[in-house]
Amino acid sequence: MATIPLTKRGAEKLKEELQRLKTVERQAVIQAIAEARAQGDLSENAEYEAAKDKQGFIEGRILEIEGKLAAAQVIDPSSLDAGGRVVFGSTVDLEDEDSGAAVTYQIVGDDEADLKLGLISISSPIARALIGKEAGDVAEVHAPGGVRHYEVVGVRYL
Repeated sequence: MATIPLTKRGAEKLKEELQRLKTVERQAVIQAIAEARAQGDLSENAEYEAAKDKQGFIEGRILEIEGKLAAAQVIDPSSLDAGGRVVFGSTVDLEDEDSGAAVTYQIVGDDEADLKLGLISISSPIARALIGKEAGDVAEVHAPGGVRHYEVVGVRYL
């Protein structure tokens, strides 16, 4: 099985979600199923069907998270020493060469990515273009919107 890279923060978020699903959500759906059963005829009971569907989703998500955590390679960006190169977990300050706009991204696992928070997936075009670069290098990013050029201004391991 291939390993799944996760930052320390991403692994903690998955563990928290798993704990919540097992202790809160699972118990709530069991209670909802019991209440729906008490209403009688299950063949035309929409509450029962909805609760069973939710139970299936919760159990599936639990299995998915457990699988990801079992295959996870947790990387703590603060313990990295990549010699100033962009690697998984690093935070990169960039300048768009066309517009001059400054942006900052952290390269994270697929499950952690959230562009609004500046977290980009390791499998995204921009992250793939940045890996291995260092301050002063220019990354050519082939994205669906066209080719963009970003200068790496700084690399940090937070």
